Amino acid sequence: MRILIIEDEKQLAANIKSFLLKKGDAVDLAVTGEEGAYLAENEPYDVVILDLMLPDKDGLKICQSLRQKEVKTPILMLTARVAVEERVAGLNAGADDYLTKPFALTELQARLEALIRRNQSEGKTILKIDKLELNPASHTVSLDKKSLLLTPKEFAILEMLMRRPGQVVTRSMIMEHVWDYNFESLSNVVDVFVNTLRKKIGKDVIKTVHGVGYKIE
Repeated sequence: MRILIIEDEKQLAANIKSFLLKKGDAVDLAVTGEEGAYLAENEPYDVVILDLMLPDKDGLKICQSLRQKEVKTPILMLTARVAVEERVAGLNAGADDYLTKPFALTELQARLEALIRRNQSEGKTILKIDKLELNPASHTVSLDKKSLLLTPKEFAILEMLMRRPGQVVTRSMIMEHVWDYNFESLSNVVDVFVNTLRKKIGKDVIKTVHGVGYKIE
């Protein structure tokens, strides 16, 4: 899955991001409402985790704005408020689910997976490039209808590339999304994983853009 976290509590945000990365998800983190709203509008996420109370923008207004702009990505809203009225307001604003702080990360994961399943059942398409298919919800990949076994990191890299067909994805972007690092000195790690991916999906599927990164066409 590709997940956007919009949360200004640094420790909580770091804990959520670390947990999801270990599960093999690709994760972006925004600590302000403005940055989060921009990413949610312009990037293809499977689900958005949105804090209700942000320093610069109200989570309800962000949610309403996204729905008004026809952004249909599932939204899980986080809040420290326990009043029923607050939860109702969030759902009415367009949130798909609500989670009250503090919460167990395992419950967060279960709710995210439920949102993905629900969204997929309503017609969200599987990612396809020629005979290669990737299902973000079930975390499966197939080539010519034959199932492939990928590691969580390989899956995250492939998903990131397949969500941007024809676009160049830099090594630093992959490091930041998949490993939570952004160091060019470690870019050879990306090259190693891409090479193992090529052995599984075919050497010509992922193209190298020399000195920059990779793309899938």
